Amino acid sequence: QVWLVESGGGLVQAGDSLRLSCAASGRGFGAATMAWFRHVPGKGREFVAGISAPGTYTNYSSAVQGRFTISRDNAKKTVDLQMNNLKSEEKAVYYCAGSAFITIECEQDGYQYWGRGTQVTVSS
Repeated sequence: QVWLVESGGGLVQAGDSLRLSCAASGRGFGAATMAWFRHVPGKGREFVAGISAPGTYTNYSSAVQGRFTISRDNAKKTVDLQMNNLKSEEKAVYYCAGSAFITIECEQDGYQYWGRGTQVTVSS
């Protein structure tokens, strides 16, 4: 059984930074590809960033590349998302996701485990 819990969401102003964290329980975290998705109002759940099991590879959506950084600590079983220069349109529920597969998938169907999400509100 795998359990993912996000934290760190909150209210910030446009241009501010925020760091999200995802804590995992259960076996296999160190071998799991991890990712962050977000559900923006009016849009579907979209890929934000992904990271390979050992942290060797990362992938970002074009919308966040250069501003967001995904990282992980396999000893602590956590994966973080540092979000810089947040935009008002990035108000969303941010989800942590995990996959038993090696590749970093950009589609939500590629992930078997999901957290409940953490709300990020960005005001202008």
